[in-house]
Amino acid sequence: MSKDKAVSSKLKRKDYEKELRKLQVQLCHLQEWVKEKKLRVIILFEGRDAAGKGGTIKAITEKVSPRVFRVVALPAPSDREKSQMFMQRYMQHFPAGGEIVIFDRSWYNRAGVEYVMGFCTEDEHDRFLSLCPQIEQYVVDGGIILIKIWLEVGMDEQERRFRARLDDPLRQWKLSPMDIESYRQWYAYSRARDLMLKETNSKHAPWLIIRSDDKRRARLNCIAHLLTAIPYKRVNRDKIRLPKRSDKGRYNDQQSLGDMKLVKLVAEQY
Repeated sequence: MSKDKAVSSKLKRKDYEKELRKLQVQLCHLQEWVKEKKLRVIILFEGRDAAGKGGTIKAITEKVSPRVFRVVALPAPSDREKSQMFMQRYMQHFPAGGEIVIFDRSWYNRAGVEYVMGFCTEDEHDRFLSLCPQIEQYVVDGGIILIKIWLEVGMDEQERRFRARLDDPLRQWKLSPMDIESYRQWYAYSRARDLMLKETNSKHAPWLIIRSDDKRRARLNCIAHLLTAIPYKRVNRDKIRLPKRSDKGRYNDQQSLGDMKLVKLVAEQY
């Protein structure tokens, strides 16, 4: 398929937003079920830089409660964290009953960026790949629903997204020296990805691969899968009606703000 045809076949915004709303309604129903049944869910997102992890997570979380859907995006480990057991700093963010925790990158950093960039030794990398399926077995046996998603972006599309960020002041913050180095080391990351998937794709915690060159389709496919991966039913709720406001203690509550500093409008259109 030519690039022109590939671009034209991408999902149109109007169709995307229409379908996304339907799926987000179901995510709200899922949220109530998770709260009702005190479920514990972990969803982790991995993939190359510019694979679309942030946008997919935003599509999942923008209409639900951050108290139920918690997003965890950890920075580089501190000196203290480096001295801990490797999984320790991730486990402290694991869900309690009624929570869904979304990891924007996870313990699989050890199989990706840490390995490729030389931040861990060969022995530490091998040990991680060996122990990871066992640890995830323990997590699943403990009653946590674990969903692992790899967003796969193509070489040409990654370059297009990187170049779009270069001159965009709203997206330049997404380009770090580490991102640029990952762009240079495409094939090293490919080999690390393949080894990681081979060693950690288990029956109890399988990987789901979603191609993300078309970001809109990828988001829809991801949410649709999550809704099937976490069995749920619609929770019946009593219909809520607004009560009549009480006049007890009535006073001019706007006049009482008169002595406070109010922000002035900078333009009439606001």
